[in-house]
Amino acid sequence: MLGLPLSPLDTVALAIFAVAWLAYEPLVKAALGRRHMINLDMAVIRSGWMRAMARRESRLMDSQLLGHTINSASFFASSNLILIAGAAGVLFGGESAFRSASSLIVIETSTRLLFEVQVALVLVTLARGLLDFIWAIRQLNYTIAVIGAAPDEAAGVAQVYGAAAGRLLNPALSAFNAGVRGYYFALAAASWVFGSTTFIIATLAAVAVLVWRQRASAAARAIAEIREVLETTPAVAASRPPARPIEETPQA
Repeated sequence: MLGLPLSPLDTVALAIFAVAWLAYEPLVKAALGRRHMINLDMAVIRSGWMRAMARRESRLMDSQLLGHTINSASFFASSNLILIAGAAGVLFGGESAFRSASSLIVIETSTRLLFEVQVALVLVTLARGLLDFIWAIRQLNYTIAVIGAAPDEAAGVAQVYGAAAGRLLNPALSAFNAGVRGYYFALAAASWVFGSTTFIIATLAAVAVLVWRQRASAAARAIAEIREVLETTPAVAASRPPARPIEETPQA
């Protein structure tokens, strides 16, 4: 494969990881359907939040909640940057880094080149997560401006304004979720140094944990119930505009 010292099992493991990492969101939606997943249910709840925000007289609480979310995204982005620096130090450490890693852990790699490919995969996974966090922070800042500019309810545009604000907030937190999900796949990528079989098991385990948390965890069940309440309460349902279906921005 591109001249790299990959065994057939290494190639299979890398292909499984690439599909799981890059196509996680659409594959899970196709397999589980479009209801009772945390990401999709939270899209409905966040849209309801923004519609309620547009009708409130005081929006201090909304801005504070978003400020807390920005702080969380900033913390994850900073942590991600530290991990990237560590992985880059190993990647560009040359023969000494390879020997040090070999002496500290039981790694199954045939050459230094393969070891560097394994570390590079971890680095790329973390870098993609960092970009997701950065994009989430930018969109959250846009949302704060939208909350600050929200007109008085007497203007008669609260429903439309709130729906548009929801369509801005949902992609922002979808990007944040994708950044957090990147840690799962970075751990799976790091397991490659212990062998291709371990790499496959770790990748499938990461997907299994993510799917379980999306669909079967206590949090997922509670969020699904809250979505049902929002969609079936007459006062809330009546305030919903006949807008387009809510979609989570595809994030792998």
